[in-house]
Amino acid sequence: MSDLSERAKSILSKVDLVACEDTRHSGLLLKRINISANLISFHQHNTQKRLVELINKLQKGTSIALISDAGLPGICDPGEELVAEAKKFNIKVFCIPGPCAGITALVSSGLSTNRFCFEGFLPSKQKDRNKIISQISKETRTTILYESRYKLIQLLEELATACGDERPIQIAKELTKFHEEFIGPNLGTVKAYFKENEPRGEFTIILGGQKKASNEEKKDNQELIDKMKRLISEGYSSSNSAKHLSEETGLSKRYLYSLLHDKISTDNLDKQ
Repeated sequence: MSDLSERAKSILSKVDLVACEDTRHSGLLLKRINISANLISFHQHNTQKRLVELINKLQKGTSIALISDAGLPGICDPGEELVAEAKKFNIKVFCIPGPCAGITALVSSGLSTNRFCFEGFLPSKQKDRNKIISQISKETRTTILYESRYKLIQLLEELATACGDERPIQIAKELTKFHEEFIGPNLGTVKAYFKENEPRGEFTIILGGQKKASNEEKKDNQELIDKMKRLISEGYSSSNSAKHLSEETGLSKRYLYSLLHDKISTDNLDKQ
């Protein structure tokens, strides 16, 4: 409750209508701060229907506050679409700053904040998901991700396969609440932790960036690429050459395949 600013309370007490993720949760919140307000639900399942309704009200001069169940709305929720639609009609939009899980977790993580990127929730389709995870594995900036308890272990296993168990990570839950907790310091450790401790709540994941390869590492990588190229020349497919070398070296097949794929892509670009 103490995270709710005086300015936010003032706005909520003055607007004509409060659009919220869940009218029951928001009703309890407003009751605790002695505010009586008209509430309307606005969530991922009724976004398109409500957009038209809310924009019509705004155009007629109705003042509307948008709140979510926890933290700053507009990030990974329908608030993004409402703001974009309001801007199309030159309706003024003001943001009342409040707790944001991604930034709160980032500055508490101990990982680099100089350069970072936000991915939010990953796609559910495996093909799209694999593509983004592959990109994240090569990202040198800190990456912020969101995940539910239902898919957390799956995501950690996918990240470990692509990035390696030693990749730095901090997983935050219950941010700004009494039971706030950070779990780290690397993918191997957090994978083991959540296999022993059932994930509960929603999670903000801060993944450290890939370190730039030293000259020695680049030399080692080139040797791995050369071995796979020899296997390909002997009749192996790209995938099977990576699998064969993975069995020989203990390195991730996905990592080896990405080395080969990146090299082939670079060579093709150089020829153009």
